[in-house]
Amino acid sequence: MASRKSSKPSALPIILNLDDFKGDFSFDKLFGDLVNNLLPSFQEESLDLLSDGVIGGQLHSDGLVTGGGHSRMPSESNLKLTQGPAIPFFPEVDALLNLFKDSCKELGDLSNQIDGKLHNLKKDVSVQDSKHRKTLAQLEKGVDGLFQSFARLDSRISSVGQTAAKIGDHLQSADSQRETASQTIDLIKYLMEFNSSPGDLMELSPLFSDDSRVAEAASVAQKLRSFAEDDIGMHDMNVPDGTANASRGLEVAVINLQEYCNELENRLLARFDAASQKKDLLTMAECAKILSQFNRGSSAMQHYVNTRKMFIDVEEVVNSDVKLVLGDQGLQTGLSNISRGLSTLFREITGTIRKDSSIITEVFPSPSDVMSILVQRVIEQRVTTLLDKLLVKPSLVNLPPLVEGGVLLYLRIVAVSYDKAQELSKDLRTLGCGDLDIEGLIESLFIAHKDEYPEHEQASLRQLYRAKMEELHAEALQSDPRSKANSSQQQISVNIVPEFVRWNEDAISRCILLSSDPHRLAANVKIVFACLLDQVSRYLTDGLERVKESLNEAAALRDKFIIGTSVSRRVAAAAASAAEAAALAGENSFKLFVVAVQHCSSSIAILQQYFSNTISRLLLPMDGAHAACCEEMGNSVSSVENAAYKGLIQCIETVMAEVERLLSSEQKASDYRTPDDGSLPDYRPTTACIRVVDYLSRVLDVIFTSLEGLNKQSFLTELGNRLHKGLLSNWQKFTFSPSGGLRLKRDITEYGEYVRCFNAPTVDEKFELLGIMANVFIVAPESLSSLLEGTPNMRKDAMKFIQLRDDYKSAKISSRLSTVMA
Repeated sequence: MASRKSSKPSALPIILNLDDFKGDFSFDKLFGDLVNNLLPSFQEESLDLLSDGVIGGQLHSDGLVTGGGHSRMPSESNLKLTQGPAIPFFPEVDALLNLFKDSCKELGDLSNQIDGKLHNLKKDVSVQDSKHRKTLAQLEKGVDGLFQSFARLDSRISSVGQTAAKIGDHLQSADSQRETASQTIDLIKYLMEFNSSPGDLMELSPLFSDDSRVAEAASVAQKLRSFAEDDIGMHDMNVPDGTANASRGLEVAVINLQEYCNELENRLLARFDAASQKKDLLTMAECAKILSQFNRGSSAMQHYVNTRKMFIDVEEVVNSDVKLVLGDQGLQTGLSNISRGLSTLFREITGTIRKDSSIITEVFPSPSDVMSILVQRVIEQRVTTLLDKLLVKPSLVNLPPLVEGGVLLYLRIVAVSYDKAQELSKDLRTLGCGDLDIEGLIESLFIAHKDEYPEHEQASLRQLYRAKMEELHAEALQSDPRSKANSSQQQISVNIVPEFVRWNEDAISRCILLSSDPHRLAANVKIVFACLLDQVSRYLTDGLERVKESLNEAAALRDKFIIGTSVSRRVAAAAASAAEAAALAGENSFKLFVVAVQHCSSSIAILQQYFSNTISRLLLPMDGAHAACCEEMGNSVSSVENAAYKGLIQCIETVMAEVERLLSSEQKASDYRTPDDGSLPDYRPTTACIRVVDYLSRVLDVIFTSLEGLNKQSFLTELGNRLHKGLLSNWQKFTFSPSGGLRLKRDITEYGEYVRCFNAPTVDEKFELLGIMANVFIVAPESLSSLLEGTPNMRKDAMKFIQLRDDYKSAKISSRLSTVMA
């Protein structure tokens, strides 16, 4: 083993090489490889040592394994005996240590070699860098020289190019001058031919007679004509008056050229017509192109438009258009039929023009100009003629009868015609009409009608209003010729004002259609809405006045049957019966007027809603229009409110007259006195109270059914105050016993329960005070002073009641209360 250990280090080869340090180098990997290469030999030696001490599964000198395979723990003495000399756990460590030392030495040698090589490489790099710098400097000098050479070459090329361009310009100018000179010579030759003698066109060059060169001949003729006319014009400006005209010969040329141009133009137009009949669009386009040199082709354009079928037999076309729109009945054919006829006619016109536009686009050099002429001719001839027969402006002095449509028919026809004409202008605009202002042309057809439109609209609304009032009056007379009240009720209906509003809405729609700008629209709307305000105000005010007449008649009838006390029973009974009839008439008139006020309120609400939803926004563009309309509407509503207020006051007077009649006829002196026959007092409400409350309950039902809001509250408050005053006046006529005072208090309670439905605090308070004052009839005379002292605010009114006590004098109440009143 010792010999093997000693021979092992010398057997280790030198394993380091310079290539091992190239690339991704790691010392950990290097030494790991060295150790892994030596480990197998070390493991083999360890196994040899172990195999020498084991025999047949038994360890010599008391080993650990017995022959039977059973193990046992060795003793400490045996363990010491078997150990012998110490064996290193890693016996090759010395060899590895030597190997590492050799490796470090070799690494040092390799490092020195590398440093040397690096030093040599640095020297070589420095030498090469110096050579490279010199080469770059030489190259830069060469490049600068090349740039300078290129700059000189570019300058030379630019100079040569400019020279060539100048030469080219001179050559082009010379060629142009040569060509111009050649053309001028030809033109002068042609001019001399035309200047020979007036009307002599037989000796002209073949150019002017060759049909294949018509375009060239036309161009030359136009140039000659322009030159001759300009020369004559300039000469006339420069030569003084009276001097001989040296250019007189060119006048002959101008005459001959004009004659030739006319002949050539007629020839071309004839050829154009022939090609048009054959629908030879190519020839037509050729002729149109040549004719465009004569007055910009206006003759060809006009000739083409004039030869359209619709312009050949004008009268027949116009009659056909009128028959299509109006039929056999004329203006009475109906608005829907007129609208349908206009739509059909304008579609036909648009279709015809659309067909022509396809031909015009292929034939004429300037199709938009031809379309302008065609469309303008159609509008001025067909549309204008039709509108002249359709829009017959009525006289504002003698309006046409409403059975024939009245002014409204004219306005509706104007509106539908204008609407359809606007649609026509939009359709024609899509066909391409150049600079033609189609909208302005259509607008000009309606200027006369739009200027007087507001006056006709006002006349129409007034005519409708008069006819409606006559219709209502006739219906009222037919239903009941004797009853004016019924007539009034029928005229003030909730269905009439909505009809006025519908008329106005119809008029406003025409305003929107016929008004060209927002300011004009606002002005027209203001005028039309003022008509509605006038109609509503007159209708409601007149209706209220007529219903109020029935109240006046009932009052006159009531006053007619007021009789004195010294009459017979028969006369008194007849008068009472007549008074009952008058009272019934008054109650009916009251109901009619309150219902009329209700209808007025509903109508005013409809008017205000219509203004808010429709009129208000249309007035905003015009300064002050909205405020002015609001003021006018306020005045109209105020006039209706004033009429309603006066009528409601008269209604209250009618109610109170009936209350007074009932009290005077039903209230007896014995109602508030102790019975003379010794019977028990009656503490039920008096007959007068029952009848008055019953009557007033019917009145209250009508009020709650017909009035609302402030109208109802104001009416009930005034009625409560009048009732309080009337009852006080009635009770002043009687004397009261204590039992009568209790019955009076029962009546006051009934009246108080009734007026509590008014929801009027001031009225409730007055009737509560009445109940308190009724106590002055109930308490003993000696208790009156304490009662008055407890109610100082009603002391004055209570004294009036106290004087009505039946024991006022006998109990000397005045002297008893003198100190309290003082």
